[in-house]
Amino acid sequence: MIEDLGGRLRYVRQLHNLSQRELARRVGVTNSTISLIESNTSNPSVGALKRILDGIPISLADFFALQPAAPKKAFYCEDEMVEIGKGPISYRQVGENLFGRALQILKERYQPGADTGVIPLVHDGEEGGVILSGRLEVTVDGERRILGPGDAYYFESRRPHRFRCVGPVPCEVVSACTPPTF
Repeated sequence: MIEDLGGRLRYVRQLHNLSQRELARRVGVTNSTISLIESNTSNPSVGALKRILDGIPISLADFFALQPAAPKKAFYCEDEMVEIGKGPISYRQVGENLFGRALQILKERYQPGADTGVIPLVHDGEEGGVILSGRLEVTVDGERRILGPGDAYYFESRRPHRFRCVGPVPCEVVSACTPPTF
């Protein structure tokens, strides 16, 4: 259908001031279903998407015709960054909505031992980051490196990859990926 269906759904949901939980309740699906669609991890059938959009309400035609407003804001204070992580990994996103944008910038914080998971991440695009503090083990295509302050990584995101904080202190990273993947 469309490359960023999840971003489009998130944009429309937020335009209507609905939480993921409220939209899920309205259409009789789990909150995780909406979350998976918005993160582009799950692609709904046309029928399922129509049922979800009925809960907003917006037609399929209006949904796909909607164009995002051009972002006007250029500067963000620390307290305006949007938390999109959970648990021992914090992802603070620059910009409240990335629908229609080509780049995602994150300030990441990994607690000691925090890990993105034993199953490597794989998605379209490119990503890179610079370690600000702590130590981060980065594995790309089975090649593993431990990076410290000032070190960086940059790779095609189709290559299986994983991140893990090693050492006794949290690790902070500033990263960017294109297209936005969270």
